[in-house]
Amino acid sequence: MIVQACINGSRDPDFHPLFPSTVEDMVRDAVAVVEAGAAELHVHPRDRAGRETLAAVDETVAAIRQSCPGTFIGVSTGAWIEGNEERTREAIARWHVLPDYASVNLSETDAPGVMDLLHRKGIGVEAGLATVADAERFVKTEGHDRVLRILVELDHESDDEAAMRSCDGILSVLRKADVKRPILLHGFDQTVWPFVRRARLEHLSTRVGLEDGKHLPNGEITRDNAELVSAAVAIFRQL
Repeated sequence: MIVQACINGSRDPDFHPLFPSTVEDMVRDAVAVVEAGAAELHVHPRDRAGRETLAAVDETVAAIRQSCPGTFIGVSTGAWIEGNEERTREAIARWHVLPDYASVNLSETDAPGVMDLLHRKGIGVEAGLATVADAERFVKTEGHDRVLRILVELDHESDDEAAMRSCDGILSVLRKADVKRPILLHGFDQTVWPFVRRARLEHLSTRVGLEDGKHLPNGEITRDNAELVSAAVAIFRQL
């Protein structure tokens, strides 16, 4: 059970006054969330113009690793970042400063190919499952038993009950296939904290940060990423 910090994602910088979109901002928040109790980091690197790009992975990972030595650092490989399967693969192939892991969305057409490329580069794969169909595809994908972890991400459901049902369905597929990999569970916006609590109850990992939402459990807007992480860690520490 860990709390992972997802500090930015694809949100617009206007989402929050302290949204980290530059390398310097990401380093600042990375240090703060680790001090707040985050065991891992998940970042979406951006270029100097603030555009999300896989070409910024080397610089971003190197800067964060220097400031947070020993902390696992992950990035996204979302198809929207480069907008083209060939460009996505080419960008990953050019990485020299390797993240510890990278997330791959099983809803995307080229997910198996991206997973294979990451495995060949020695990068851990965090397999993102948002639907039952994603889970069914995952268990049929060659090499699925080698992923670092499974990310159950309920970011398409705005209703708590619907999101919980989707989660139940995904976990059922994984159990039936006897999948043994660690699971990280998280929601989006209003479902963030219900899933943090569910993760704690079911002894799963979770994540919080401005990628997933900006509100604290009491409904107030967070001061920053570190305050979100502190709130999640407090829930995990409850007896």
